[in-house]
Amino acid sequence: MHIGDGWHNIVYALDQKFGKTNLLDPAYTNFQRVETLIIESTYGSKTDVMPSRKEVEEQFMQVVNRTMERGGIVLIPSFSVERAQEVMTVLVKHNFLYPIYLDGMIWDANGIFTAYPEYYGKRMMKEAISGNDPFLSPIFKRISSPSEREKAWNDRPCVIISTSGMLNGGPVLEHLKHLAEDPKNTLIFVGYQAEGTLGRKIQKGWREVPIEDNGKIVPLKINMEVYTADGLSAHSDRKQLLAYIGNLTAKPKRVFTVHGEEEKTIALANAIERIFKIEAYAPRLLETLRVA
Repeated sequence: MHIGDGWHNIVYALDQKFGKTNLLDPAYTNFQRVETLIIESTYGSKTDVMPSRKEVEEQFMQVVNRTMERGGIVLIPSFSVERAQEVMTVLVKHNFLYPIYLDGMIWDANGIFTAYPEYYGKRMMKEAISGNDPFLSPIFKRISSPSEREKAWNDRPCVIISTSGMLNGGPVLEHLKHLAEDPKNTLIFVGYQAEGTLGRKIQKGWREVPIEDNGKIVPLKINMEVYTADGLSAHSDRKQLLAYIGNLTAKPKRVFTVHGEEEKTIALANAIERIFKIEAYAPRLLETLRVA
């Protein structure tokens, strides 16, 4: 953003991934002048370091294939834009042959992706233009009604990708109610689970959770396998966030760390000041800052 005919330039770098994914190239860094950088800190603490992308995909596919072998269903809570499409490309890339059901707004979001292949990363764009767009694969099936949802539950083994990504609403809750108590099934988290969400509770190890059913809150036993594919997140980990700053063409005069839990925003700001000798600050909730 160029403020006042360019006298002050703000780079707003979130949500971002400074690393290659199947869909996109790394976040853009070629800015000629940066007075203020606003950067996310979702994974900003010292412990927020993800394994290599190759390792993450291999482990993810091992969990998926293991579930297929035992005749189960893999349930993947997902955000409808980018996260779902990234998971879809991973499955197609590894020659997955079982049905993959898409519930919620994912199918509609796919249409936006296929309409604008020029915004893919370079490799993905070449494949799409040459007729190998992964989103057009026949293994993907749309769920658009309760009866189709039930059909998916009976079409074992299979994968179901459904919104919402943190289990805090949407059709994924109907799938969870039906699939959670069967140990043959697997729940795979592929995105960040915010504190206080149902997803975070299950991720922490809760094996019985309260859930609404026909207007009543009832306990739901989580007997299914639970797995978190950390490296599939659309967010940069700590190393990538610091690498992004280090690779900027122009060194910022100041950095604001936002979009993260309080301790993570502070930890990242401290690291930026120490490593790059740049003024860095983690704004508090509702705080107003003057950048001039």
